[in-house]
Amino acid sequence: MNIRVLGAYNCTSVSSRLISLLIDDVVAVDAGAIASGLSFEAQQKIKAILLTHQHYDHVRDIPAIAMNLWLRGTQVTIYSIPEVYNAIITHLLNDKIYPNFYQRPLHNPTLKAGIVEPLQALEIEGYSVLAVPVKHSTPTVGYQVTSHDGKVVFYTGDTGPGLANCWQHISPQLLITEVTAPDRYKEEAIKVGHLTPSLLRQELIGFRDIKGYLPRVLVVHISPHLERETAAEIAVVEKELGGSITLADEGMQINL
Repeated sequence: MNIRVLGAYNCTSVSSRLISLLIDDVVAVDAGAIASGLSFEAQQKIKAILLTHQHYDHVRDIPAIAMNLWLRGTQVTIYSIPEVYNAIITHLLNDKIYPNFYQRPLHNPTLKAGIVEPLQALEIEGYSVLAVPVKHSTPTVGYQVTSHDGKVVFYTGDTGPGLANCWQHISPQLLITEVTAPDRYKEEAIKVGHLTPSLLRQELIGFRDIKGYLPRVLVVHISPHLERETAAEIAVVEKELGGSITLADEGMQINL
């Protein structure tokens, strides 16, 4: 299983892209940079897009990739919980901001809707995919993706503390999770459902207590202007826990 980081941040600029991951070129997870981070040819290889929640930095490129695929006669299925599908139809693809590509072209729409139910595994493009609820300010699920040869990655999406129930349902070799800001923003992070380094530490200790091991950890959804401070604090957590915790950046690839 090859996991490519298309976007690692919560703010976009010429040197930072919004959160998106790509698995084996065919399954995208979140859509902050699935158009801006890929060539037209690479976009056409994507067969499924898994969305964690409806916030803009996670869905921004849905209209762009839909337009690109429509012009090239290609289809893709977008998997999400109902709240996310409804938000896309209402606010993005509403025939005012962008065309509703769930209905265009009529005979074979560019976008197919795949509604997921939390804790019910689906077979998607040869992978077993399990959506697991996490703690955020809007309904959000993380995704565990398991390949046919037993490689397992879990991506939390945006989440705050309180993941003990989530950990019960997953057993990843690679855990991709967020750390949005350093610890001086801890109180605010808890209010809006995000993690800081010390909050991540707490959740990883909980994971180890429940599962008996620590997976490799990749950190995303970083605030670019706070990255250096966040990285220094995460290094302390990594040393204390004795595991592997790495900050993601665009273009990074991990092979499981």
